Amino acid sequence: MGYIDDSVMLGVSDGEDTENSIAGLEVQLIALEDRIRELPANANSVDRAYLDLQMARVKVGLDQKPEAWSLARNAFDVFLQANEWERAVEACDLMFLSEQEGSLNALGQGIWLGVTYPIDPELTLAMLQHVIEETPDDADGAAVAAATSLYIVHLRAEGKQKDDLEFFANQMLGSVARRHSDVGSQAQFEHWIHKLELDNPEAFLVRLRNVVDVLVQDDWWFDRDELRERLPVN
Repeated sequence: MGYIDDSVMLGVSDGEDTENSIAGLEVQLIALEDRIRELPANANSVDRAYLDLQMARVKVGLDQKPEAWSLARNAFDVFLQANEWERAVEACDLMFLSEQEGSLNALGQGIWLGVTYPIDPELTLAMLQHVIEETPDDADGAAVAAATSLYIVHLRAEGKQKDDLEFFANQMLGSVARRHSDVGSQAQFEHWIHKLELDNPEAFLVRLRNVVDVLVQDDWWFDRDELRERLPVN
């Protein structure tokens, strides 16, 4: 899986050699800078934004986070106008990882897009995983995010991806149950699910909207009603 961090659930430590990893990222950065310089003056704005997105990801890895934020933020606007929803959510993910003043805002925007639009479910899970990691143990927000993750998997994923993501989402939900209410048995788990209405999408999706509102704080970068009208089903 490419977007989500399964080491959080599985207790896996990163064994990469840090020095080699940084050297590799620096090589990638130089190559991306060369590609951007070679772009013609009339290059497609989406193509340029995609290179900026790749550069932002490299800069996050190199701890050049203010620069990463700026690149991802500019790319986000381009992708939004071009109906490139998945790329727009990737940009939000990178803005969150850039750890800047507006990072939680970006997380909220990305979650709204990732749940509303039928993008890669793994990317939507990655955004919801951030909520789980940022939420205090005794708050319900993590439970809502975990339940939404499982719902998205059932709604969008197929085949092996569904098997992999379903396993991961169930692991997340079980982990949240343990930290939230010290759930230790199947009976306790089922009671916890029912008590928090995590088996009712109509209930937990409304609560997710509240979580998103807290993250965004009314500083929306787009008109949600207008974007709903651009959904593929309309």
